[in-house]
Amino acid sequence: MLIKSKQASQAREQDVTDESIYHNRRSLLKNLGYVGLGSLAPSLGTMAKADWFSSDKEKIFETQKLQYVSSTYNKSPVVSDKTPEDVATSYNNFFEFGTSKSDPKEKAQDFTVDPWSLRIDGLVEEPLTLGYDDLFKLLPLEERIYRFRCVEAWSMVIPWIGFELGKLIALTKPLSKAKYVAFSTLYDPEQMPGQRSRFVGGGVDYPYVEGLRIDEAMHPLALLTVGMYGKTLPPQNGAPIRLMTPWKYGFKSIKSIVHIKLVDKEPPTSWKRLAANEYGFYANVNPEVAHPRWSQARERRIMGKGVFNQERIDTQLFNGYSEVAPLYNDLDLQKNY
Repeated sequence: MLIKSKQASQAREQDVTDESIYHNRRSLLKNLGYVGLGSLAPSLGTMAKADWFSSDKEKIFETQKLQYVSSTYNKSPVVSDKTPEDVATSYNNFFEFGTSKSDPKEKAQDFTVDPWSLRIDGLVEEPLTLGYDDLFKLLPLEERIYRFRCVEAWSMVIPWIGFELGKLIALTKPLSKAKYVAFSTLYDPEQMPGQRSRFVGGGVDYPYVEGLRIDEAMHPLALLTVGMYGKTLPPQNGAPIRLMTPWKYGFKSIKSIVHIKLVDKEPPTSWKRLAANEYGFYANVNPEVAHPRWSQARERRIMGKGVFNQERIDTQLFNGYSEVAPLYNDLDLQKNY
């Protein structure tokens, strides 16, 4: 269920201009007879050249409060370890909007999430197509505070809201020959400037694709996430729905998903396709397996502002989520990085 968030202000509540009036002041002036600055030019002279409404360009995506329950998986890390929301929503990778950490927040505020369509098909008996509202109603939502480890050797602690990927897959009644789960993000170069050019988008061949083994996808830690910090996802963090696999590096947690397909062979993944010697299919967090260009033994835990001055801590195998270890009992984690 979605609940509209109230807007905060330093002014007294009765003094605050209604938000709908503020955002629609162009229409308001038009209704009052002021069609635009062009009609005022004769009386305003050079002042008409200024954009009186420049703040209209600084749009902020409106998130909504969510109703959810706390998960038993919140036993570790503790709530007090959380990365501040303003940091987690402004320092991230989403190359569809550019390669700078600030690009997603700066360039994604006009991103359209409703309507949305998520298709689940492939080797299943009962394919599903979910609309925007279904993402929040089909399965009960719960909050899980997960450690998030980027392959770039920085990490955060984020309270995600969502439902188990395995529960959604189960609804489709997978066939026995389904061995892998393939994911694809939205392909919309008009909205996502990084998709228009390999230079702007970090060299990735879009749409962004990812994959898991079926047993990884069915593990209860694998979460389809529709919110964070008590609200729906902002676009820079993968709205309206993204994957979260906390024992793997962050690039596995594909954002803005539109297609989930069960298949019988290992699906292509964007970063492996781009640089297989650096980014493997499994991408399990492993301090013993270095990236070709840097060590993965330690990480910079981002807990506040000043992201380049955070304390460095030891990285744990599987990011500390040892419950997934049985999935890889017969797998060489050095070879299958």
